[in-house]
Amino acid sequence: MVVLGIDPGSRRCGYGAVSRRGTCLSALASGVIVPAEAPLAPRLARIFDEISAVIARTRPDAVSVESAFCGASARSALVLGQARGVVLAAAARAGVPVFEYAPAEVKRAFTGSGRAEKVQMVRTARAIFGIDAELADEADALAVAVCHLASAPAAAVRPSRRGGPAVRARAATAASALRSSVRRYGSGA
Repeated sequence: MVVLGIDPGSRRCGYGAVSRRGTCLSALASGVIVPAEAPLAPRLARIFDEISAVIARTRPDAVSVESAFCGASARSALVLGQARGVVLAAAARAGVPVFEYAPAEVKRAFTGSGRAEKVQMVRTARAIFGIDAELADEADALAVAVCHLASAPAAAVRPSRRGGPAVRARAATAASALRSSVRRYGSGA
């Protein structure tokens, strides 16, 4: 299964495509889209185009996005909402299902702590994937993908009706193993 995690933003938009085979995770692509200093509309258009290209290149089974965090500034929250909307539209246009996770849930799944700082997120990305993220947005995007893989693998495996309880039990066991292996990486970071 391949999940594209996205940490949306209008100035920096992180993305990370993560593949899972059993309990093994590997990063297929990651980076940060940094639109040029331009008015908001052209920045959003560039994010849409580049996220659409990443989706076409990585062909994810799902897109996971960090849910909006509303800080002190209403203007910042509005602009973040617009950037998230562009990301959601790119995924919808490609026909890829979207899942949203709260920031604390993402941090907990990736590092074992819902209050992890940016530095810990970057260290965990290095420990799991060997990626030295120049910007924390890249590590955050990888974390969002891992969060989806760790918290919703039973939905991702989707056993057929013929699979019965044994298939569902194996999917639940795989989910538990993935969550514990991600936590193990997080505790050593």
